[in-house]
Amino acid sequence: MSRDPAARGVWDIFFTYPGWKALAFHRAASRLWKMRLRLPAKFVSACVRFFTGIEIHPAAQIGHGLFIDHGMGVVIGETAEIGDNVTIYHGVTLGGRSLEKTKRHPTVGDNVVIGAGASILGPVLIGDRARIGAGSVVVKDVPPNSVVVGVPGRIAYRDGEPTNDGIDLDHDNLPDPVVNALGCLLERVRNLETQVEQLREAKREDSGEELWRPYDQY
Repeated sequence: MSRDPAARGVWDIFFTYPGWKALAFHRAASRLWKMRLRLPAKFVSACVRFFTGIEIHPAAQIGHGLFIDHGMGVVIGETAEIGDNVTIYHGVTLGGRSLEKTKRHPTVGDNVVIGAGASILGPVLIGDRARIGAGSVVVKDVPPNSVVVGVPGRIAYRDGEPTNDGIDLDHDNLPDPVVNALGCLLERVRNLETQVEQLREAKREDSGEELWRPYDQY
């Protein structure tokens, strides 16, 4: 209710929201998995995927307050760990990069927002209050209070300051480090052009000659 302005009430969520259904049945599948009833657990997970489009492995560890918005195409792998009050949008993948039966899926901290279509691959750590931009591909650890954009994901702090302690759903308002770098280069070029013009003007005044003229005056 607090993280989706489209929610019209408890019954609206109960009957029409696939995210909470997937989580409710995941709790049941997780209990079966811990009881070593692996086939029934995976059968429940398969049924949930069929009806909701959300695939959560029964062995995945999920904290309190996870909100899966829309949900279609969300995949959460076997060894994934998700903290409290995490928000995941549709098309997100918490996947693995190894065939070994080890920790091969991401660990997501508290109050993290993962934008639509983002992929977090491998046993990487996503720090608390981080934001993963829509469509990003993350293959390295992400520090707390940071923002990740691009393919592969690049870390960019918002104004060099930590985000607030709450849940920041503004996952479309993300900095672009490439654009920022190009802006710095253009500013540097302008400064160098100004310095070159000043040096030429000083040399012309010292020699009493006009050493150069603008191109359009030739």
